[in-house]
Amino acid sequence: MKKVNTHEAKTQFSRLLKKVELGESVLIARRGKVVARIVPAAEGEGARRLGTLAGRFTVPDDFDAPLPDEMLNAFIGRVKRRRKIA
Repeated sequence: MKKVNTHEAKTQFSRLLKKVELGESVLIARRGKVVARIVPAAEGEGARRLGTLAGRFTVPDDFDAPLPDEMLNAFIGRVKRRRKIA
C-alpha cells in the first residue's frame, strides 16, 4: 500500500489512479497522519437501475398525512413516561 502526502496526491493524481486500477490501495496523509484511502471499486458497482422494485410495493394514499399527536410528541421528546410499579 502506497502512502503519499496531499501535495503529491494532487500533483500525481492520474498516476495514483492507474495504480488503483491495477488493484493497489493508496493512503493519503496530511502532516504524516493518514486522512483518506483510495481503493479499487468493487466489481458490480455502478449506476443504479431505476424501476427494479416496480410492482413490489405501493405507497399508501395517506403517505404524507400529518402524524398523530402521540407519535409526533414521541419524535420531539414529549413522551409521558409511565411509572414502574414494583
